[in-house]
Amino acid sequence: MKPLSLVPVKPNLDFINKRLVFFIFSFLLICSSIGLYGVKDLNYGIDFRGGILIEVRVDKATSLEDVRSKLTDLGLGEVSLQEFGNPYDILIRIQKQDGGEKAQQVAINKVKTELGSEVSYRRTEFVGPKISEELFRDGVIAVILAIVGILIYIWFRFEWQFGVGAIIALTHDVLSTIGIFALTGIEFNLSTVAAILTIAGYSINDTVVVFDRVRENLRKYKTLSLVELLNNSINETLSRTVMTSITTLIALMSLYLLGGEVIRGFSFAMIWGVLIGTYSSICLAVPLLLYLNINRGVAAGSNKDGGRNVKGV
Repeated sequence: MKPLSLVPVKPNLDFINKRLVFFIFSFLLICSSIGLYGVKDLNYGIDFRGGILIEVRVDKATSLEDVRSKLTDLGLGEVSLQEFGNPYDILIRIQKQDGGEKAQQVAINKVKTELGSEVSYRRTEFVGPKISEELFRDGVIAVILAIVGILIYIWFRFEWQFGVGAIIALTHDVLSTIGIFALTGIEFNLSTVAAILTIAGYSINDTVVVFDRVRENLRKYKTLSLVELLNNSINETLSRTVMTSITTLIALMSLYLLGGEVIRGFSFAMIWGVLIGTYSSICLAVPLLLYLNINRGVAAGSNKDGGRNVKGV
């Protein structure tokens, strides 16, 4: 039985000579993302805007959907529910109400009146603007540290030129993800930040696979032109890249369609991230090497993996 393959066994697609098309598309995508963020901003969730957190325990006869249906019509704005620990513990998040502390207490009283004696209250607290700003700042710092860490890793594993190409592609992925959230208005919360960090890891994994093949081919083909060598490296790893992306997307689509409202933003960010990460690994990170003055002798001879020559797929 032949293994499943969605691309030809030996594809010969010309990615490198179409690099200007890719660069223009990516430039327009980044400009659009920055513009959308400036004009529309993001639909920040309670984590970043502040709001009310109520932790309740329900009896066996009350489901999450029962609680959700009761709170939807209270006119409190954004209300999200999440099970944690066990099916009977529910965390209710309500957006910050206009009118100061008194308005927050009125909202809490509405919830307690609506739910009545069906639930027991474990915790009630208000997340103020200061905490929200700290969460947002910590999220930004986490993304920046992840990008810096990846740059250092690529620099030591390959050469600095590879690191620059990878970081440009990674920054492209992060900015375009923020742009798609600004465009769609999907809630941007801490789960989305976690998704962006996951996207960074996924994208760099794809990029490293192709970079490994580039380095291997630099050792094998001393006289091959750099354009042809980079093109061959992409084509040789294309089947692996496409199959990995498709299998990941199948799982993510299941999460998006069946996982419920709580993880919808996370799964949407991941779906977009897999698509844009696959694109940037093939169409940005590798073509950029043409402009970064790779020292072919140094790159081919470099081996910073403890004496092992790591090969691509």
